[in-house]
Amino acid sequence: MVKRLNDMPEGEARHLANIKCPTYDDTPLLSGPPLARRRVALISTAGLHKRGDRPFQPGDGSYRVIPAETPATDLVMSHISVNFDRTGFQQDHNVVFPIDRLRELAAAGVVGSMASIHYSFMGAFPPEAAEPHARHLAGLLKSDGVDAALLVPV
Repeated sequence: MVKRLNDMPEGEARHLANIKCPTYDDTPLLSGPPLARRRVALISTAGLHKRGDRPFQPGDGSYRVIPAETPATDLVMSHISVNFDRTGFQQDHNVVFPIDRLRELAAAGVVGSMASIHYSFMGAFPPEAAEPHARHLAGLLKSDGVDAALLVPV
C-alpha cells in the first residue's frame, strides 16, 4: 500500500515533509575480494529483535543483536511507526531479514560465508541518533571478519 502525504493527517504530513535529510561528502570507491570470498552480515531497519530482548522506543537509534542461528519464530518486530506495514514480515521474515536467502547463497558458494551475528535498527529515528551506535557496530562487524553487509532498508 502506498501512502501519500495528502492522504495523511495534516500534522503528520507537515512533519514528514519537513524532515531534514543529511548530506554526505563523496563516498570513496573501495575495492575488495570477490563476493565469493566475502563474509556477509545482514543489517535491517525493520525494528527486529529476539523475543525477550528490549523493544525499540521512539527516537531509538540503537541496534539489536540477532545471532545467525536465531529461529524465525523467535524474531519480534517492535517498529513503532503507525504507518509501518508489518504484513510482509508476518508472511515471510525474509522480506525484512533475508537470513534464509543468505544461508542459501553461502551454501551455494555465491558468498564466502555468513556472519555469526546480524543486526537490526528501527528505521524511524533521526540519523544523528544512530551515529554512535553505527560506529560501535562497525567495530563489531570488523571483529567478526565481516567485509560486506547487506543493508535491508524497510
